[in-house]
Amino acid sequence: MKQLLKNKNSRTNMITYLVVIVAYLIMQTLNSMDMLGSSVRGYLVPLCVYISLAVSLNLLVGICGELSLGHAGFMGIGAFSGIVIASLLKGTVQSDTLRLIAAMIAGGAMAGVMGFLIGIPVLRLRGDYLAIVTLAFGEIMKNIVGNTYVGVDDTGFHFAISPTKMRLGEGGKYFINGPLGATGVEKLANFTMGFLLVMVTLFVVLNLINSKEGRAIRAVRDNRIAAESVGINVTAFRMKAFVVSAFLAGMAGALFGLNYSAITATKFNFNTSINILVFVVLGGMGNILGSVISATVLYILPEAMRGLEDFRMILYAVVLILVMLFTWSPKFKEATAVFTGKIKGIFRPGKEAGNNE
Repeated sequence: MKQLLKNKNSRTNMITYLVVIVAYLIMQTLNSMDMLGSSVRGYLVPLCVYISLAVSLNLLVGICGELSLGHAGFMGIGAFSGIVIASLLKGTVQSDTLRLIAAMIAGGAMAGVMGFLIGIPVLRLRGDYLAIVTLAFGEIMKNIVGNTYVGVDDTGFHFAISPTKMRLGEGGKYFINGPLGATGVEKLANFTMGFLLVMVTLFVVLNLINSKEGRAIRAVRDNRIAAESVGINVTAFRMKAFVVSAFLAGMAGALFGLNYSAITATKFNFNTSINILVFVVLGGMGNILGSVISATVLYILPEAMRGLEDFRMILYAVVLILVMLFTWSPKFKEATAVFTGKIKGIFRPGKEAGNNE
């Protein structure tokens, strides 16, 4: 039975990887043939970022069972940290790819450290209390970054949280200029790096889910008291999920920040956290492939309806309501189960299918 379960998980994981790889190859082929417009090419990197954010949040919300409303805060930390690191390395590292990788790792590390520090007091809370505190964290991070000044001049690196204390010498440059955010950012992000980010995120999350730690995390989600009774350190495993989720969100934020020439802290507000949570909920709690598909569809949908102007967001809201109604309909679930069963039956070896019977 364990072997069958393992094979089932392996098949699901392989399908998830395959969907992402095939989508990447198709888009790369169309792009090489100049069949994609400039607007469509501009959506590719943000789409990869939101897929990574949805998958990383699903680890916390769907697998760990903790509702977090501050994911955009970790994204913002990663974005501005990555911009600063990429700018500082400009004179010493010639390769744009290496600078981008370093910026993403640094952004993820900074977000992970903040996740650990915030998680120490926060993860002792549960349910609505945890959601409210993470919401407050996201808004606090947005306001802190929005009042931070970071720059460099001939005398070295400067950091301040007040414009009166920030004085750069002649020829100095601001990396982060308070409410104006980061301006004059060198755009290092590209679709290939976005694809690699998605693959890394999937690899980390899927391997964690299918490991001993992942089973312990799910045990904490399903029954906290039972998990504690068998010696599982509930706080420690919740912390692991929280820090990994924050680290991946920071990496995605760094790629997002280096995809634009200018970006402000207001981009990483409460609405962004809610959008990411919507991707997770509509894709299915704990369903990683569902998060990939829902993030893709729900990100593209408003952009595809942009020509409708004032009616765009109204139609988008109607689509969300209809999707929720169909998703939670028992008849729809039954029809979906029958369809997926037939699809799996095509690829399932006859011997294994006989054993399952």
